[in-house]
Amino acid sequence: MTSLPSSLARAFAQLADPRVLWLLIKSLLVTVLLFALLGVAVYFGLAWLLDRGLGALVDANLPPDVASALATIGTLLTVVLGGWLLFRVTALAAIQFFADDVVEAVEARYYPEALESARRIGFAESMWISLKGAVRVILVNLLILPLALVLLVTGFGTVVLFALVNAWLLGRELRDMAWLRHRKDSDEEPPIGRGTRFALGLIIAGMLTVPGLNFIAPIIGAAAATHLVQGRMRDA
Repeated sequence: MTSLPSSLARAFAQLADPRVLWLLIKSLLVTVLLFALLGVAVYFGLAWLLDRGLGALVDANLPPDVASALATIGTLLTVVLGGWLLFRVTALAAIQFFADDVVEAVEARYYPEALESARRIGFAESMWISLKGAVRVILVNLLILPLALVLLVTGFGTVVLFALVNAWLLGRELRDMAWLRHRKDSDEEPPIGRGTRFALGLIIAGMLTVPGLNFIAPIIGAAAATHLVQGRMRDA
């Protein structure tokens, strides 16, 4: 049976593959672009709110320089304080665009028979899967936010809570990237158990918090999930 450590080791080893390197570059570019677009949206949203809200309170229009400075500060704070969530969402959304390519690169090298029988997931379906995943991450994190704020008094409870919840979310997304293209019908049970899926999600969630590793974490996660899915399907 394919183990999680061996799957991760193979995933890291394949980073030298030119095909995987190109996918990494593309996913990074899309991630940075999405993150930049979010920053721009926050900036102009804050600028509009400051002009309409704060300006109305003081019964005058704010000077452009003041509104711009406040919007810039607000955007920086939002990006920095919300980075733990925004980067994970944008990174996973980006890798969803190239999920099939990552899985195909792994299957082409290690599981050619599986590649031949796989179902190609189209652009529309990939977009829908990506959107559902991103919305799920945002909603779940927002739902646990009140509890996370209460746990701030413990000093570490909030970090543990977010780590556990996002490990569950990430494990599910990564498993589906590798498995949905081989699933025969919607009632078929996934080959990866909940424990393994959670462990994979926990490791990748941890990588997403480490500068440098956070850029390759989605690729590593998708590749490792492919090894786990194919290994368990082959041993079944």
